[in-house]
Amino acid sequence: MNRLEHVGPKPIISATGIDFDKNHDDKYNYLPALIELIKALDHDYFENKQYTFEANPQKLSNKEIWNALHSYCPDLENRLQEKEKQVALEIEEKLETIEANKNLGFDAKTAYKNNVKIMRDYLIKFASNEVAYNCALNKLAQIVTKDHIDYIIVPMFQKFAYVLHQLQGILKDQRHPVDTQLDIFEENGKMTAKLKVITLV
Repeated sequence: MNRLEHVGPKPIISATGIDFDKNHDDKYNYLPALIELIKALDHDYFENKQYTFEANPQKLSNKEIWNALHSYCPDLENRLQEKEKQVALEIEEKLETIEANKNLGFDAKTAYKNNVKIMRDYLIKFASNEVAYNCALNKLAQIVTKDHIDYIIVPMFQKFAYVLHQLQGILKDQRHPVDTQLDIFEENGKMTAKLKVITLV
């Protein structure tokens, strides 16, 4: 089983079927934009210089995504193995909870457990994608902090703005917090997002 692979939104599993939370998207969708931002920012800087990187959205294969992530997160394989074990354990505990539920009849329990089992690989991949995304997002935060990047401007497409919004939270929660401001504006007829580093909190 590929550890990283697009699956879809977070599943909502019950005795009556399987639904999906469209508000909790698969983090795999944001990996190409995140990888592109890291590539754009991870280089030597000179003081008082402005660097421009033209976004060139391209479809990355699973292998290309994996190779990029592994270079940013050398311990990614171990993290994914731990997450897989954790989710597998949670699934077993869920099955035990369903079996012990006295409010469910035999047919409902059987259907519920089957739905959970059907989604086992999906749940593991969904969680694995989140681990990989968070690992790379922390790498991006390290670059911003280490290189004292003042601001990042991205186009409002390919999920760049979402990544910047997530980056805000990571920077805020660091050991040495960084306060930022995210603005959306129009420039030359194009919608743009700008993340500005305000100050260390």
